[in-house]
Amino acid sequence: MSLEQQNRESQLVERVAASFDDTPDPRLKELMQALTRHLHAFLREVRLTEQEWQRAIEFLTAAGHITDDRRQEFILLSDVLGASMQTITLNNEAYRNATEATVFGPFFVDGSPEIELGGDIGAGASGQPCWVEGTVTDTHGNPVPHARIEVWEADEDGFYDVQYGDDRVAARGHLYSGADGSYRFWGIAPTPYPIPHDGPVGRLLAATGRSPMRASHLHFMVQAEGFRTLVTHIFVRGDELLDRDSVFGVRDSLVMDFEPQPAGTPTPDGRDLRDRAWSRVRFDIVLAPAAAAREEG
Repeated sequence: MSLEQQNRESQLVERVAASFDDTPDPRLKELMQALTRHLHAFLREVRLTEQEWQRAIEFLTAAGHITDDRRQEFILLSDVLGASMQTITLNNEAYRNATEATVFGPFFVDGSPEIELGGDIGAGASGQPCWVEGTVTDTHGNPVPHARIEVWEADEDGFYDVQYGDDRVAARGHLYSGADGSYRFWGIAPTPYPIPHDGPVGRLLAATGRSPMRASHLHFMVQAEGFRTLVTHIFVRGDELLDRDSVFGVRDSLVMDFEPQPAGTPTPDGRDLRDRAWSRVRFDIVLAPAAAAREEG
């Protein structure tokens, strides 16, 4: 490449970055100038062709067209590129023994039904019953009472309620930890499922030889006054997809033993499951303080 060509490219980067010099918000200025430099560095490194640029624009346009209030294709794109997980890692620094965070995912819905301690979030969703229990504590082991615990998951066919399009609400709900920090509920034994792959993100995965499958998991979001909000999953030990989860969401500390219980085994709350097998898992949640010192990771 000639020196003249290098100078033209470098000068353009600086002109674009300088166009944000008068941005009133200093953080926005920092973001836009850094984005400009990194984006142009990528374009120059790969020597992007005009045809490739056009295909990228078409890809983003298609992602916008398929996105609606039930499907967020841009979250899926962020997830499969590892950007979601990296952002979570940056913003949830390790703090003592606090439970690790992982991806939020595209299927959270506000306004889930409240259940009592020991209640059932299934609401008719298909799947094997699973008893989930544990405690919510701070990093010193003190119980955190009245923490809001939001849970949601796919059914055994690999679909979330919002994917059915019939306004059902199933396999999701929220409850509150007891005075001693304990919680318990009935859910569904998690099973593997693919992220939606009938759109541009799915075509990207197919073109790059990657699977859309996610390891079996159950979503949690835990909130309590004075504590950092925790968004996490628990995963099923032994799942063959743990090391190739399509959104890079698995952390070793979140892999749990889901213990199978044969049909006829008494349940913790005396629930009569008749001739159905079930499973159980314990997940003890440790919350970091809201103002967790960054240097104490």
